[in-house]
Amino acid sequence: MIGFRDLTLAVSAVACLLLSATHGFAQQPRPDVGDEPGLVADDSFQLDPEYRKQVVLYRTTEPPGTIIIQTAERHLYLIQGNGRAIRYGIGVGREGFQWQGILNITRKAEWPDWTPPPEMIARQPYLPRFMAGGPGNPLGARAMYLGTTVYRIHGTNRPDTIGTAISSGCFRLVNADVADLYDRVPVGTRVIVRQKPQL
Repeated sequence: MIGFRDLTLAVSAVACLLLSATHGFAQQPRPDVGDEPGLVADDSFQLDPEYRKQVVLYRTTEPPGTIIIQTAERHLYLIQGNGRAIRYGIGVGREGFQWQGILNITRKAEWPDWTPPPEMIARQPYLPRFMAGGPGNPLGARAMYLGTTVYRIHGTNRPDTIGTAISSGCFRLVNADVADLYDRVPVGTRVIVRQKPQL
């Protein structure tokens, strides 16, 4: 016959296992969700070589310092001149949330706070109404705000989403890359967003 003490120990052990499993599950990124508040980025995550920062040949008539985003390629180019650019891998807007146009960086922020816009809350009511900047913030380590829109170039706590189309229209880079880009571009930088490759 099981004694009260043995029963208490068994219940405690099961509760600990459940709590442990729940905590482990909460820290695992969900592949179908682009924004996971509170998830701390896995800095050991290895990007596909296609999306790692590198200097590439890039022909354009745009002046050095211009950012060109090629949505279809999942690449952001920072023009260097002499036919070269620094290329970064990015995550882009999902179907129905991709856009194109020309804007300027109007503001920059380190470890930015996040206030999801009302239309985003309407689609994803589980999101917080406000989240202070930090490692678990979906905007990541840096943000560069585009014009007067709700769109940004920002970091992420989901490095596994680089190369995918899962955001609500913003462009995300791994934190190391967005910090590098942030240090290279001033407020006022011209940003050209293209959905299709130029011929």
